[in-house]
Amino acid sequence: MLRVRTVLHATDLSESSGAAFRLACTLAQDYGARLLVLHVEPPPVAVATMESAVLLDAGGQEDLMKQLRALGAHDPGLDVEYRLEQGDPATEILRVAKDSKCDVVVVGTHGRKGLGRLLLGSVAELVVRAAPCPVVTVKPMLHKAEPLGRKGERRGAPVRQEIAEAAVCGAVVR
Repeated sequence: MLRVRTVLHATDLSESSGAAFRLACTLAQDYGARLLVLHVEPPPVAVATMESAVLLDAGGQEDLMKQLRALGAHDPGLDVEYRLEQGDPATEILRVAKDSKCDVVVVGTHGRKGLGRLLLGSVAELVVRAAPCPVVTVKPMLHKAEPLGRKGERRGAPVRQEIAEAAVCGAVVR
C-alpha cells in the first residue's frame, strides 16, 4: 500500500488548476498527510536597449503569495505549507518533489492540443516523465466539485471514490 505523508500540489494559479487543488486537499486529508502547495514563477525578463536596461517582473512576490494563500484548504485542520519558487516550472516542481520527499504530486493540465501544446510545452507532461513519485494529472472539470466533508469524504465516499470520479473527468495517475 502506498504510504502518503506529503502531497505536492503544483499550481499556476489559474482557474483550471482548481480541480487539481481540491483533489490534492482530499488526498492529504484522507491520508493525514501534509499538503505542500507550490507556485513556480518564471524568472523576470530583462529588456535592454542602447540607453537603459529594464527588469520586467511578471508580478510581485507578495501578490503571488497572497494568491497562493487565498486558495485555502477546505479543512482548516489540514497541514498546508505554501511555497513560492522562481525558475523553470517543471524543473522546480521536480526539485521540490525530490527535496521534500513528496509521496505524490497533483498537477492540473490545460488540455492544450496541437500548435498550442507544441509552442507552450507541457509542464505536466515533463513532471509525469521525470517525477520521483506517482503523479496525478487533472484536466479542467466541466462541473464544479461539491465541497468535501471530513476525512476526505464527499457524501460518504472516501478519497478513492474521488480519484475514480476524477479519472472519469480526465485525471491520469502515473
